[in-house]
Amino acid sequence: MNVTAVLFEGFETLDVFGPVEMLGASGEFQIEFYSLQGGIVTSYQGVPVKTQALDSVGEPEVLLVPGGMGVYEMLEDDAFIARLAQMSDQAKYVLSVCNGAFLYAKAGVLDGRRATTYKARMDRAEELFPSVRWERNARWTVDGNLYVSSGVSAGTDMALGFIADVCDRECAEKTARYAEYIWNDDPTRDPFAC
Repeated sequence: MNVTAVLFEGFETLDVFGPVEMLGASGEFQIEFYSLQGGIVTSYQGVPVKTQALDSVGEPEVLLVPGGMGVYEMLEDDAFIARLAQMSDQAKYVLSVCNGAFLYAKAGVLDGRRATTYKARMDRAEELFPSVRWERNARWTVDGNLYVSSGVSAGTDMALGFIADVCDRECAEKTARYAEYIWNDDPTRDPFAC
């Protein structure tokens, strides 16, 4: 299954590469990186990633959007939000990490659906996007084809949960063992919830 990871300047490194590590290590997914214009995009931590232009994306099977400081600028980019809404409609699965949920919310993807986000931004999320059914205690939420995780490292747990659902539990556990990662496999319990 192909994974379309959508990046932007100032994305959070672990939001992307935690899930990418798990999805790639599972042997079930191929990951490609895209941004609005294509070219080199740099994470908030200064990691450069070569991307393709969003116009070149076909119909994504799995759409992955991270969070990060760059989210707030992207919320004002109407072309990006419109393209994200279009790709979300086409995707078989839609995944979000941290405050990347704000981008899906702005695109209308989360309207009336269960979601979570970075706990330090939960009040702001509820204020800006009241039509979303925000869950404060969730490590990640699943609502149909929509997987939305809490902050930063939660994306790695969500990715393993996604692998367990799409492939099977054994595949997710084997992937976590390979990475020597202790999987928080309960989506309803986030130790960072207030």
